[in-house]
Amino acid sequence: MNSTKKTILIIGAGPAGLTAALEILRRTGMKPIILEASKDIGGISKTVRFNNNRMDIGGHRFFSKSDTVIDWWLEILPLEAAPPQGEVAPHQNTDVMLVRKRISRILYNKNFFDYPITLSIKTLTNLGLIKIIKIGYSYVYSRIFIIKEEKNLEDFFINRFGNELYLIFFKSYTEKVWGKKCTEIGTDWGKQRIKGLSVSKTLIDAVTRVFRKKSLRQKNTETSLIEYFMYPKYGPGHMWETVTKKIKELGGEIRMESEVEKIIKSRDKIESVEYINHQTGVREKVCADYFISTMPIDKVFTGMKYVDGNESVPLNVVDIAKNLEYRNFITVGVLVSSDKLKKVPDNWIYIHEPDVYVGRIQFFHNWSEFMIEDSNKNLLGLEYFCNQGDYLWNLSSENFKILATKELLQIGLIENEQQILDFHVEKVEKAYPVYSGTFSEFNKVKEYLNSIENFYPIGRNGMHRYNNQDHSMLTAIASVDSILGNYDKKDIWNINAEQEYHEKK
Repeated sequence: MNSTKKTILIIGAGPAGLTAALEILRRTGMKPIILEASKDIGGISKTVRFNNNRMDIGGHRFFSKSDTVIDWWLEILPLEAAPPQGEVAPHQNTDVMLVRKRISRILYNKNFFDYPITLSIKTLTNLGLIKIIKIGYSYVYSRIFIIKEEKNLEDFFINRFGNELYLIFFKSYTEKVWGKKCTEIGTDWGKQRIKGLSVSKTLIDAVTRVFRKKSLRQKNTETSLIEYFMYPKYGPGHMWETVTKKIKELGGEIRMESEVEKIIKSRDKIESVEYINHQTGVREKVCADYFISTMPIDKVFTGMKYVDGNESVPLNVVDIAKNLEYRNFITVGVLVSSDKLKKVPDNWIYIHEPDVYVGRIQFFHNWSEFMIEDSNKNLLGLEYFCNQGDYLWNLSSENFKILATKELLQIGLIENEQQILDFHVEKVEKAYPVYSGTFSEFNKVKEYLNSIENFYPIGRNGMHRYNNQDHSMLTAIASVDSILGNYDKKDIWNINAEQEYHEKK
């Protein structure tokens, strides 16, 4: 194909959009133009700076079962070189990846439990004899009387872990995240996020872990059980800011604060996109040969217009797309002075206490000491999940400080309010695509999008799929493969839909 004069328009500068742009520049003669609605690079994988400190929007482990993704990351940010034996690492290199041991726990009933659950003395003591008997009985019962037709996420969990473990370690946190009862959520989420994890695999992992070599390529390990991961020295945003520099150096273009308003379609192709530049207030139009979109699917259909007035999207497809559900996400960064927190080794802890709003807490100083200006302080990220317009979403920053302080005291991570030195609130709309509502009919939307020859929806919101960062990158790479004629466009939807990753070798 003669691609020297072709243009590819990319909507969104998150991991998927930026990966697609760099792949296009490296592998084709085409020019990518990225339209990013916000002021930030990286989507929900960005790193936010406040008062010389850095915090993530959620935690982002750089781990993948895909060699393609790991090699891609390490080409951008290589691993920090180990110092000579007996010497201390100077940490002079800036654009590098650190290797971190994964440590996370569950807070339940004011006690900490290893995640995944282990049969340690501490676990048994925390649970108590009666609960242990109930867990064992309910697990055996679930293996004998398997729910053959899993109608919802509750059935999915009980089939794999038994009712008692489900009530203790899955129900409360899952319902905090999604704002729905597990009986109202489809099994698709479990099949994608938990996949092959089970009690038996957790036990086998605990036994074999001591014999395994330290490796970043843990292909045969369930994602929830990995031991080590990579992490950019200055947070995940460091990766995507570096990728952005490379894109610009190679001739790509990124237009910030450029929000797409219309997608102009004629017959089976997109012809152009119209957007408003919020920096200038001017509306502009871009024509291109191919269009890659990471924007939420409901917005795609809201903005889709036709050159020929006789054409239209089938009404049932529009209704399904416009009524897809999303969950918003709020991170409250709290800078704390506390010797007690120095003893907390976790990257994050899951909060399974039903009497607080916070769902998870990140310990950014344990991800990388370079995230904090003063190493004598600790930086926490309290994560809240909510819907547009609800109580949490409407809280002011000052009221969030009050709520976060109250909950840190209630959980017991701080002793008094004076330990809080600084805070920052970040709110993200449509951070999580929800697998309920009209999602049960999503195949009709997918079929329609597949019928548009030069349109490629990728990434988490672009596909309305709860992808990890590496899955989003793989969809981007596959979209470029497809444009080059080396990959079936329809197969992009299979990435992370199955037990194994789908990679074109």
